[in-house]
Amino acid sequence: MEVFFMEHLQISSDTFRLVVLPILIFFARIMDVSIATLRIVFVMGGKKLLAPILGFFEAFIWLLAIGQIFSNIDSINSYIGYALGFAAGTFIGMLIEEKLALGHVVVRTITKTDSDDLCRFLRRRKYRYANIPSQGPEGDVNVVFAVVKRDRLNEVLSKVREYNPHAFYTVEGVKSVKEFEELPLQPISSGIFNKFKHLVRR
Repeated sequence: MEVFFMEHLQISSDTFRLVVLPILIFFARIMDVSIATLRIVFVMGGKKLLAPILGFFEAFIWLLAIGQIFSNIDSINSYIGYALGFAAGTFIGMLIEEKLALGHVVVRTITKTDSDDLCRFLRRRKYRYANIPSQGPEGDVNVVFAVVKRDRLNEVLSKVREYNPHAFYTVEGVKSVKEFEELPLQPISSGIFNKFKHLVRR
């Protein structure tokens, strides 16, 4: 890499080691740490195809960066570029993950007031929820569990604060979501009739 910059871009060896190489390492670290953040998100979300692909590119870019560090082990600028790239990559990865808003979360709301308005809102939006009467340190409370997509989280939290500004709520990630299937009900009379026929035949 150093030979390429010296021959094609007319950059001296000292300039490459003190300026160009730390910048390259900095951006390489941004890329691989950002990819690592997304890979963890996909692993938690059960994305079995995307996570290994991202892991390959993460490891490949990291090896390129660390290889240059070892080739220029006496350059303090390379260490600084490596550390700054790691910090910046962590921040950028978090921003990307926040913008993508992948997966689902569970919003658990605990309120001492009536939760009917909140439940009606969740029902209108077709969110899966459960409203459970319970006991708290200060008496009766309502606990509302709702499963929502992460890109709708702010909407739900704003409604929670609107209906009860003093409600206590928590948000937890969900690895997978599966809709339950309702089994068709069989008439009781048909079951009794079948048993009766069985007894008659005997």
